[in-house]
Amino acid sequence: MTNRQITVAELPTGALTANHFVLQEIEMPTPGEGEVLLRTILMSIDAANRSWMKGATYRDAVKAGDAMPTYAICEVMHSNSPRLKKGDLVAAETVWADYTACDARKVQKLPGIRPVSNLMSVYGIAGKTAFHGLVGIGHPIAGETVLVSAAAGSVGQFVGQIAKALGCRVVGIAGGAEKCGWVVETLGFDACVDYRDPGMFKALRAACPDGVDVYFDNVGGQILETALFLMNERGRVVCCGAISQYDTADATGPRNLPGLLVVKRLRMEGFIVMDFADRDATALRALQTWVQAGRIKVFEDIVDGLENAPGALIGLLAGENKGKRMVRVGPDP
Repeated sequence: MTNRQITVAELPTGALTANHFVLQEIEMPTPGEGEVLLRTILMSIDAANRSWMKGATYRDAVKAGDAMPTYAICEVMHSNSPRLKKGDLVAAETVWADYTACDARKVQKLPGIRPVSNLMSVYGIAGKTAFHGLVGIGHPIAGETVLVSAAAGSVGQFVGQIAKALGCRVVGIAGGAEKCGWVVETLGFDACVDYRDPGMFKALRAACPDGVDVYFDNVGGQILETALFLMNERGRVVCCGAISQYDTADATGPRNLPGLLVVKRLRMEGFIVMDFADRDATALRALQTWVQAGRIKVFEDIVDGLENAPGALIGLLAGENKGKRMVRVGPDP
């Protein structure tokens, strides 16, 4: 029995292309003592995948020759640990492959929620990132204005809907008139501004007449710089990602830092979802309540086939997805 795996053929210096990856057939992994053999069902596709290829971040850098790391939902096929049994549904840090062997202590058993894809989107890494970042760092109060970049993306879609459920005015930033219309008409944002519009600053100012109290930033760069000018005093900036800076050799940062942080007494904080693992139960309870009440709509962008993972990531970086992007490698149990 063979196993397919995608490795990094060479590290990109500019934009990512399919040529930076190679699909290989390798031997089936054999789990050792305390390990489990996992069959990949769904792999998360995130902008962070690209940032790992630029150097060490909160994890080791991805190097040429490495299997591409990912967060995945898997089925346990064989277990050498009393922690898990065959047939268990789990989440794990794995790689782009059909099968992987993992330390059972680093694998999280998942609840029996269906569809399984919801455990990757609203009840998984995307929904929890949105909840913890907005609630745990942004501390929105009903009546405040929340601004969200990459508003149609995997995290941004949930940030805006959570903010609306909490009684805030919500303004999104997205790419193109069609996507901005979808954010307003389908997701229920109060307004959405096209970042490609040459008059973006004026459009944002018109959409946020009372300024911005919480800015949830997924993109960094010029859009972050523009948003900072609109922040109210004592505003909170939640730094989740910087997708505009990952797929280029010419990264740029906001020129109005640290000046505006001082003048407006802003609080700016970055995070990763694992920082709030001890509050996941609270996040899940809130998200389930809002979904069941129809306050949160769930949109998923699922690409079929392990071999299509490179294209899925390249497309994500180009902003082609609506909702949480993932790759289906195998069928649900």
